[in-house]
Amino acid sequence: MKPKIIKSQNLKPKFEDASKLKFGRTFTDHMLTMKYNPEKGWHDMQIEPHGNLSLDPACTVLHYGQAIFEGMKAYVSPEGELLLFRPDQNFARMNSSARRLSIPEFDADAVMEGLFELVKLEKDWIPKQRGTALYIRPTIIATDDFLGLKVSDTYLFFIILSPVGPYFANGMSPISIYVEDEYVRAVKGGTGDAKVAGNYAASLLATQKAKKNGFDQVLWLDGVEHKYCEEVGAMNMFFVIDNTVVTPALSGSILPGITRKSIIQVAKDFGYKVEERAVSIEEVFEAHEKGLLNEAFGAGTAAVITPVGKLCYKGKTIVVNNNETGEIAQKFYDRLTGIQMGLCEDPYGWSVVVK
Repeated sequence: MKPKIIKSQNLKPKFEDASKLKFGRTFTDHMLTMKYNPEKGWHDMQIEPHGNLSLDPACTVLHYGQAIFEGMKAYVSPEGELLLFRPDQNFARMNSSARRLSIPEFDADAVMEGLFELVKLEKDWIPKQRGTALYIRPTIIATDDFLGLKVSDTYLFFIILSPVGPYFANGMSPISIYVEDEYVRAVKGGTGDAKVAGNYAASLLATQKAKKNGFDQVLWLDGVEHKYCEEVGAMNMFFVIDNTVVTPALSGSILPGITRKSIIQVAKDFGYKVEERAVSIEEVFEAHEKGLLNEAFGAGTAAVITPVGKLCYKGKTIVVNNNETGEIAQKFYDRLTGIQMGLCEDPYGWSVVVK
């Protein structure tokens, strides 16, 4: 299923200074779309001018939230090759999310071919300096025009592209985190381990609360005991405790991050001891009191790695690593971004050349 290509006749002016790009504000000239119905399955893949969607006010996604998405990035190597970072993992996770929301799975190989064509068409939109990329947002929404809670029969798959700078304005500067002990993000058996649109809507109130208190992000605790660390906003969470890299285990309520998975591999190859396990917020604060909390950082596609300089829990704030970027977080960031941008050897085969 190769995409039909309809080129835009009204190309937009491209960014002039990549250092001034804000995350998710600028969009390229084209997008990929594909439709689903029970008779044809997934069909009619095409690349077309980026534009508005036409939806009936009764559209299922607007009322019942049957929507999933992914986040990926494209880069340009020093040799001019177009690179994607582990896109097969993203499409595999997207199909997993689709199963959780009763959305028909798609042919990942066919969509990958379509994505290649889209990225090639928009290659001049890819910024080249470190810390920038072409962000890729695949999305599926339910499109039945029907008021009633049922699985939709029709769907729209689309991919839009956005040249981006750092997710956080200050790049690798440490952020501050408020540990949320009232609201919860997800529970086992829910949709926490799927990339579902509603998960993010449900997180907004606590995020606003954190920002009103002067913090950048929320660290969610488990939904049962309100005790164990789970994830931060748009990122998985890592702690370095007594020189051991510790991250919450995937227990059914945490998104299985592609960057998280990559960091675990890189950390082991650097010789660090890595533990995937339950880690309570009390353990983190006790480690700080004993001088054993070396570093803390978040990890995800959008930000790659973001150091954490402050943690606030029940009115008590601790400062991690003097509110400075830690050596370990920096080392992981340099290795991952080096692989992503083709600046260093990729022994894992994670970078995929767009051909």
